[in-house]
Amino acid sequence: MSVRVLHGDCLELLPTLKDLDACICDPPYHLTSIVKRFSNATEDDVYRNAELRKTFNQGASPFARQAKGFMGKQWDGGDIAFNVETWRLVYDALKPGAHLVAFGGTRTFHRMACAIEDAGFEIRDCLCWLYGTGFPKSHDISKAIDKHGGQQIAWFGPWFRKWREERGITQKQVAALFPSKSGNLTGCVANWELGFNLPTPEQFNAIRDAYGLPFATLEAAEREVLETRRDSGGRNVPILNADGARNYNITAPTTPEALKWQGWGTALKPAFEPIILARKPLSEGTVAANVLAHGTGAINIDACRIEADDAPEGRTRHGGGRAFAEGVCGFKQDAITTAPAGRWPANVCHDGSDEVEQAFAAFGEKGGGFGVRGSDAGNTMYGNGLGLNRPTTGQTVGFGDTGTASRFFYSAKASKADRAGSKHPTVKPQSLMRWLCRLVTPPGGTILDCFAGSGSTGAAAMREGFNAVLIEREAEYVADIQRRIEQVEAEATTIITTAQMDMFA
Repeated sequence: MSVRVLHGDCLELLPTLKDLDACICDPPYHLTSIVKRFSNATEDDVYRNAELRKTFNQGASPFARQAKGFMGKQWDGGDIAFNVETWRLVYDALKPGAHLVAFGGTRTFHRMACAIEDAGFEIRDCLCWLYGTGFPKSHDISKAIDKHGGQQIAWFGPWFRKWREERGITQKQVAALFPSKSGNLTGCVANWELGFNLPTPEQFNAIRDAYGLPFATLEAAEREVLETRRDSGGRNVPILNADGARNYNITAPTTPEALKWQGWGTALKPAFEPIILARKPLSEGTVAANVLAHGTGAINIDACRIEADDAPEGRTRHGGGRAFAEGVCGFKQDAITTAPAGRWPANVCHDGSDEVEQAFAAFGEKGGGFGVRGSDAGNTMYGNGLGLNRPTTGQTVGFGDTGTASRFFYSAKASKADRAGSKHPTVKPQSLMRWLCRLVTPPGGTILDCFAGSGSTGAAAMREGFNAVLIEREAEYVADIQRRIEQVEAEATTIITTAQMDMFA
């Protein structure tokens, strides 16, 4: 097995690659709003104006290249994952019938899916990775109203625009009072005047002092602190106690307007990530012929079946996703070469958290008991023979287990070991990436990841015995990839050394 790491822009490097067997990647989700990413470019400019859309999508605009997205990262700022040309270059680098696996964000993956389809791929499925560790990134409306003193100051934006225009003061002049960390102008003044938000008391005071506003204060309403709770680590502005504990305050609305909108927010808790499964069209007419010609076109069902421990008489038995522990995922390597057993892999997987298990439990439990097959009827997602080779009439079938619908593929979110020292914010767990590698890659095949990040796909490919070609633009993450590859190589050396020692024991 080999891993090639290409440092550079994927739009420039992809044309140099040909005849790869699969693509598994985690592209930028572009979760930040289009207005914030492109500042003075509107959504109409980018998505509905054909000429401007072409400019932005091709990355020809220096402005688009400098835009910032998730957590202020420049690599998330443009629109490369929504660009048809990006996926056409991936398409050209793959063999006929090769599969593409691409992670996406719940709010934006539809644009990526459309771009993938427009590039020529066939959308085959959309996998769902459920997890219970997401934190709602919601804006508390009641607190926001109190922060700006209540509804009585909502007039500020329209009033300020009229006031400054009468005096010949430009937006840029006012915005110069609030430069970004890089020293560039921000769009804060435009946002106030459009009614998107209001200045903080500190910003108001700066404008007042610089331009002499006719009133003195714009104070936030003080909220009563009801209690202080320990923070689990997801809050943006924790209060640090003397002992270093992270806490946050539970407060009560102060103004009548805030009381009216208490409990209202702007977002649900994130609990899943969609994964697009697409395929380059076949060149041989049928999947069977394409597999024989190129080794691509099908997915490896048996390598990804869901099997658990303590199975009686070779059959699967478990009570839920918790049976799949620590990345083992209920998969037994020798099941590939012996009699395949276990549930058919579904387009749903989850992290095995208590929260997800409880959600499945709400639908009740169902057994997958044994029985004598008399017809094709009776199969369910819970068992009763689903996932086994089709038995003949009169044959005893089933899993003999009991549990909820959580009996899918289990993969916890990225652990410290999965991160391998990387600070990348979107590292994916090795168990999930290895499962995806097995699913779509033929034996000895080469996997492409054109958004390599910390190298999760490359490490998973190596551990599963596949080759990989990784493309990464950011130098910081290229160093992470190199370190991760060395780590996996060291693991392989350790395994070989141990095996050799056992031979002479």
